[in-house]
Amino acid sequence: MTEHLALPGWVHTYSGKVRDLYVPAAPHPDGDVVLVVASDRISAFDHVLPTPVPGKGTVLTQLSLWWFEQLADLVPHHVVTAAGGPGGVPDAVVGRAMVCRRLEMFPVECVARGYLTGSGLVEYRAGGQVCGVPLPAGLVDGSRLPEPIFTPATKAELGEHDENVSFHEVAERIGHDDAALLRDLTLAVYARAEAIARDRGVILADTKLEFGRALEGPHAGAVVLGDEVLTPDSSRFWPADSWAPGRAQPSFDKQYVRDWLTSSESGWDRAGDAPPPPLPADVVRRTQERYLDAYRRLTSRDLALPGV
Repeated sequence: MTEHLALPGWVHTYSGKVRDLYVPAAPHPDGDVVLVVASDRISAFDHVLPTPVPGKGTVLTQLSLWWFEQLADLVPHHVVTAAGGPGGVPDAVVGRAMVCRRLEMFPVECVARGYLTGSGLVEYRAGGQVCGVPLPAGLVDGSRLPEPIFTPATKAELGEHDENVSFHEVAERIGHDDAALLRDLTLAVYARAEAIARDRGVILADTKLEFGRALEGPHAGAVVLGDEVLTPDSSRFWPADSWAPGRAQPSFDKQYVRDWLTSSESGWDRAGDAPPPPLPADVVRRTQERYLDAYRRLTSRDLALPGV
């Protein structure tokens, strides 16, 4: 059972792999809102690992807030406030939590890929396409695609795999107009973020976004960007100066954790029934440094985190 904090004025309703959700204990001045708290938990291979990464929740939240600002003219977002005080974020989680407008979420993971890697590479090798989008022959791990593509997935239950699907399948599920809007918004967000990241020496290989429809507030009825956005948990960030197609790329995400878990050093059998082992202090520190490095490079700001 995932542990969560007791927060005055808020009632815990749900814990995911990384985030905890709360609803107001009494009517809130901003209406139908939720408190989204990013924990320091880290997941890999559909397991929540037993070892947290100190400060990770702060990096995720602060980076999301920065990106929401960069994208506000493209698509509205769900954040009401990230400040403390009355009606705001409780003191115990200031810095890693946001009060957000409740949305009617679309049951689709909206993925944009500008580079070929991960599950997209597996699909490409099997059939020359990703989510029904045909790609040129001869691409390798890390290849830049001729143009970014929309490769949606269905949302999985906790502990299950998201499943890549075609645009046609999304359209059948939510309607063609909404599917087309989600595709266009996803590609617009990716294009903006990819250009910003590239200017800072970072390649945004792919990213996963979530959208919902606002039920009330200033954007009532509109499609709104929700959840987190463009963090190392939902995106692949690579240092541009070491990009070399044909191999796995160095990254600013939790790939370091995945690599350790699948190494002989961990002693863990991914195909077995045993849960992953605790992470060594060195792996935790190096992972923390990668998350913080991504934040610093992208925002040109700094964060004080435990032990760094």
